[in-house]
Amino acid sequence: MKINIAIDGYSSCGKSTLAKLLSQKLAYNYIDTGAMYRSVTLYLVNEGLIKDGKIFKETVINALDKIDVTFQFNSSKNQSDTYLNGVNVEDEIRSPEISSLVSGISQLREVRQKLISLQQKMGEGKGIVMDGRDIGTAVLPNAEVKFFVTADLDVRSQRRYDELKSKGYEYSFDKVKENLLERDHNDTHREENPLVQAEDAILMDNTDLTIEELVAKSYEIVQAKLTK
Repeated sequence: MKINIAIDGYSSCGKSTLAKLLSQKLAYNYIDTGAMYRSVTLYLVNEGLIKDGKIFKETVINALDKIDVTFQFNSSKNQSDTYLNGVNVEDEIRSPEISSLVSGISQLREVRQKLISLQQKMGEGKGIVMDGRDIGTAVLPNAEVKFFVTADLDVRSQRRYDELKSKGYEYSFDKVKENLLERDHNDTHREENPLVQAEDAILMDNTDLTIEELVAKSYEIVQAKLTK
């Protein structure tokens, strides 16, 4: 028997890493929904449809039919890479510029409707680990296991700062923290499917946990579900 696992949580709380590693242990497909919203944002930036950080709703809506987001397994990295209209954009979508814009794009109802429809189709066959902001509440409300991941803001900021620094980006800790605060506010206050913990989701606070401990704890919960 295979099940669907929904993982929601705040930015830089480790939910994507958890989803990737958990999917590998279970031999399930991993779907990074955040990468899908980032890909839409990257397309708009590359096409000059976002200027000086300003998002024009009608322009975005008109561009949606030209955007296709898929995932392909990268055997050398043992992970799925994100493809935008057939081009690997796994690295480009992780840039600070895209991070600063993606929350604004993801608030648009039409964008969410398009991507949620794609995500729900991906989950129809079960055996999916999907992470994002509204997976347990809107995308896969019937998922057999739901996790809501969080961590202290300073801890999340430090993790994000270290990640950016390792990739050559020069941003101050305060700037990174400011960006996370803004994203948290946007994610929790948007009108369309805001970030909230589903009533039946299990809270996973990894402030003081290593990623290995978080994965082990989550895996144990999933296995208990599978053996019922």
